[in-house]
Amino acid sequence: MDDRLRYDRATAGLEPPFAILDLAAMRANAADLVRRAAGKPIRVASKSVRSRPLLERILAMDGFQGIMAFTLPEALWLAAHGFTDILVAYPTADRRALAALAGDADAARHITVTVDSAAHLDFVEAAVAAVRSRSEIRTCIEVDAAYLAVGGRFRAGVLRSPVREPEQAVHLAADIAARPGFRLAGLMAYEAQIAGLGDDPPGNAAYARLVRLMQTRSARELVLRRGRVVNAVRQVADLEFVNGGGTGSVERTVREKAITEVAAGSGFFHPRLFDFYRRFTGRPAALFALPVVRRPGPDAVAVLGGGYPASGTPGPNRLPQPYLPAGLRYAPDEGAGEVQTPLLGQAAGDLRIGDRVWFRHAKAGELCERFDELHLVEGDTVVESVPTYRGEGRTFL
Repeated sequence: MDDRLRYDRATAGLEPPFAILDLAAMRANAADLVRRAAGKPIRVASKSVRSRPLLERILAMDGFQGIMAFTLPEALWLAAHGFTDILVAYPTADRRALAALAGDADAARHITVTVDSAAHLDFVEAAVAAVRSRSEIRTCIEVDAAYLAVGGRFRAGVLRSPVREPEQAVHLAADIAARPGFRLAGLMAYEAQIAGLGDDPPGNAAYARLVRLMQTRSARELVLRRGRVVNAVRQVADLEFVNGGGTGSVERTVREKAITEVAAGSGFFHPRLFDFYRRFTGRPAALFALPVVRRPGPDAVAVLGGGYPASGTPGPNRLPQPYLPAGLRYAPDEGAGEVQTPLLGQAAGDLRIGDRVWFRHAKAGELCERFDELHLVEGDTVVESVPTYRGEGRTFL
């Protein structure tokens, strides 16, 4: 049975729009991540999942350990529901959440916040100054993992931490050690130019070669620099973990001796942007269905809604992919619309009012900001429906 028929049959009792998760596909993707990690634990990036029951399912599988959260309020909420070993991977400026963390001994044992400057430490100190019986704040230093060339004039990677060299990391680590109520628990460095950039982009062979060359040189530079940073900081603090990488770089990152764990999240759902890697092939697991509501022409339909672009630099690759039936494309002068999305192609000729068109989001967890629940499909049956963060009334960003 082909996937379109299987999904249509499984969800025959549901009215679109809705979202599904193919459990067999997710399990296969998870198993592939574990294989690529070669024995090192994988910290689950919650921003790419955004469903508490799904996080529980994933963490129950062998090979996965800990959460990489995206906000401190999210981390506090997860800790209150029994999750442990939570790294908030982005610095916080939420005074109320910091005070709540400092005042909750149980949460403080399980949550680590990321810093990359003395200014962050000053901010945290001010935010928790009035807390009585303050708990120790666990911290993680983020190190810049971007690739610089041509004397720094060329940069590949995201603009995150100003901490790049061993002496900068040691200086910040010593500052943490000198402040009462703080403890340095770990280091992290995310090589977005490798983990989040496909090395096999379609339609431009010359660009693909440049990407691969940059990634090879970046990985070579990073393994040396990250190792030096970790060795230097270990002279100041007894690190519990050193985190790196992401779905697109797992097998590369785990080869570094300095790395104790890798992060992954998008690999579970395998959204559209992760089709363009040579080192691994995932199975699309998370989809959403929209109903056909118009037939404006013989090879044209319009579905309800669909304007769900992904974050990042705007462009066609940030739009959802019309996936099933195959062969549909956007109308070039309309794209994905707020209340309707026209789709063109020969496949549109076979669609009737009320039929479903299945889409893949360009990114992973952002899909869950559009839907209250995910319907879990096993074979041709919905076996369970689980809430997303939104479905539990939680919108952290």
